[in-house]
Amino acid sequence: MRNLTTIEQGKTNAIISYITIIGTIVAFILNSSKKNAFTSFHVRQMIGLNVISLINSWVVYRFFGGIASWIISGLLIVLWFIGFMGVLNGEEKKVPILGDYFQDWFKSL
Repeated sequence: MRNLTTIEQGKTNAIISYITIIGTIVAFILNSSKKNAFTSFHVRQMIGLNVISLINSWVVYRFFGGIASWIISGLLIVLWFIGFMGVLNGEEKKVPILGDYFQDWFKSL
């Protein structure tokens, strides 16, 4: 758990990261000059969700069809909501199943 100052200083950029892929990129850039651990945590979560979303759009839809893609999109919305509620509550709440992987895969960010 981060201290309250770290959370408050990084909360705005962390919220921005949840506003589409553009928001994730903006939050990443804003966080790159003065790293905030809380923002970095949420940027990593959203980079992971955005990557899965792109894979869903390009691969799953093409090879498995619209129904599979809709199901995965629905799951991604649920995962996004869980992460977004975490940032609003000032928590480093990993998205279920994939959150640990996202933190590991994107730890250098």
